[in-house]
Amino acid sequence: MTNHWQPTLGANITHDGVRFAIWAPEHDRCRVVISDDHGERTLEMTGTYDGIWSVTGPLAAAGSRYAFLPGDEPETPDVYSRFQPDGVHGRSEVIDPSTFVWTDQDWHGCRPEDAIVYELHVGTYTPEGTWDALIDQLPVIADLGVTVLEIMPVAQCPGNRNWGYDGVDHFAPANSYGRPDDMRRFVDIAHRHGLAVILDVVYNHFGPEGNYTGRYSSYYLSATNRTDWGPALNWDGAHSHHVRQWAIDNVCYWITEFHIDGFRFDATQALLDTSPISILVELGQRACEVAGDKTLYLVAEDGRHDIARTRSVERGGDGMNAVWADDFHHEMRVHLTNDSEMWLQYAAGTISEIATTINGGFGPFTGGIGKSSGVDEDDPAYAFVHCLQNHDQVGNRPLGERLHHLINSDRYKVASALLLFDPETPLIFMGQEFAASTPFSFFTDMPEELGKMVTEGRRREFSGFAAFSDPATRDGIPDPQAESTFTRSKLRLEERDTHGGIYGLYRDLIQLRRSQPAMRSTDRRTCVATAMGAELIQVVRSANGQELMLRANFGPETSVPIHGDWSVLFSTDDAKYGGSGIPTEAGVVPARSALILRNP
Repeated sequence: MTNHWQPTLGANITHDGVRFAIWAPEHDRCRVVISDDHGERTLEMTGTYDGIWSVTGPLAAAGSRYAFLPGDEPETPDVYSRFQPDGVHGRSEVIDPSTFVWTDQDWHGCRPEDAIVYELHVGTYTPEGTWDALIDQLPVIADLGVTVLEIMPVAQCPGNRNWGYDGVDHFAPANSYGRPDDMRRFVDIAHRHGLAVILDVVYNHFGPEGNYTGRYSSYYLSATNRTDWGPALNWDGAHSHHVRQWAIDNVCYWITEFHIDGFRFDATQALLDTSPISILVELGQRACEVAGDKTLYLVAEDGRHDIARTRSVERGGDGMNAVWADDFHHEMRVHLTNDSEMWLQYAAGTISEIATTINGGFGPFTGGIGKSSGVDEDDPAYAFVHCLQNHDQVGNRPLGERLHHLINSDRYKVASALLLFDPETPLIFMGQEFAASTPFSFFTDMPEELGKMVTEGRRREFSGFAAFSDPATRDGIPDPQAESTFTRSKLRLEERDTHGGIYGLYRDLIQLRRSQPAMRSTDRRTCVATAMGAELIQVVRSANGQELMLRANFGPETSVPIHGDWSVLFSTDDAKYGGSGIPTEAGVVPARSALILRNP
């Protein structure tokens, strides 16, 4: 159960009405304008020594619309707004979070060692692109066997469609997906189905449109630090305490008012902070405090491949449970497609490198960004999140093509078996489990002039791909601003049936992962991956007296001696997965197939 908590700023309902409060330390006057059934009125706010301004509106209530007037600035949405019904530029709406009736009192979260992560984007998962439509999919997602739903960012962004990384109203669920109670209902029902829900959150930058923090205070942004996306937030400069509190309030808000089970922190290498206690550490600590006895799942994305993110503060780490480890994806992608452009240039893509990545969590390369800290044998396998696809690795390609669009289905099945036999935490990107025919492209809905800059900038980024080095060719890349780029990225859920072989393979592999002791183990010392040839990898895992072996063959049929009384537990070549269904002799791995063997 989560502890009672309420933010000190924003619009909070009290016995006397609604208390409105903002932080605006550089102004000598602040007001709030309110409109509802009682008409429109403007109230003067009272300031304190540290720049907090507040007033209680006795007639305001849930549903009232409001905006602040800091100093001589025009109407400005609330930085703590719980809902922006008219988008990033409109007035905020007073929301009463206490009226929703929760039914998940017996839910206590998901242990990191049990995590099988399923990443999804609300707007493209269903034709409707809403929380309500996604609720209808929860029984099917639960039946797949995943345990954690990782939701791409939902903070209010400009326009009606966005990946979510352009968020500016971090407390306001995107209005295009529904109202706040729709999101609460989604989480509540997900818990009924045994699914944890974590949010992808972005604290390394604000989006380029609708960020009004500067009207309240220049101190929200760092005076010295910049990221790849613009000015960094002020975590360690003058008045940074209030900026840190804004982020802490945000994680506490999602946990208490939406029962969120954890977070994926975006690009943590860009949380530039020299404080004695880093903002990431403090976010994790405060989140766990407010969660009470519920187990949170905290994941960091870090371009430096730093395993210290997952170690306890006492061991010199940041207290996260896991870190995105892209090396597995890169090595697999290079091996399967021979693509070595852009960020893939650092991966060799050999079977030997893939084995090294499975054994070590990280691979032998570091993505060209920085050197990873040394991995100890005590670092558990669940501390590394491996994938074949995710939103970055699909959507940051010129055409948004998925891995299975580039290789044949047999090799895709082998790669899938390796991912789900791998002891590290697997992440599945929506549609991967049924080989979705649709791409996942980058899309936005910015105002016209800014939108042109987004389109042009995106196409410049892709000039590093040989096929798009010619500006004329780049003009054929789907325009992020075009609505068609968004709609073509929507899943066709009927493909669960039409691509039933792949879907059944994923479901059965996940069931094996959850039921077999050797596949459940997160002790990396009980796993040995070995390159057996240019196209054959062997992975042996053991636990609780059970020993399992995966032989994944990406090439022609091969015969490798096998010692012991091994029997076939699973084969990607099974007829029900679209394979030949022809029985194989011991030690023989059919072409482009994977076997899971059991001993005895």
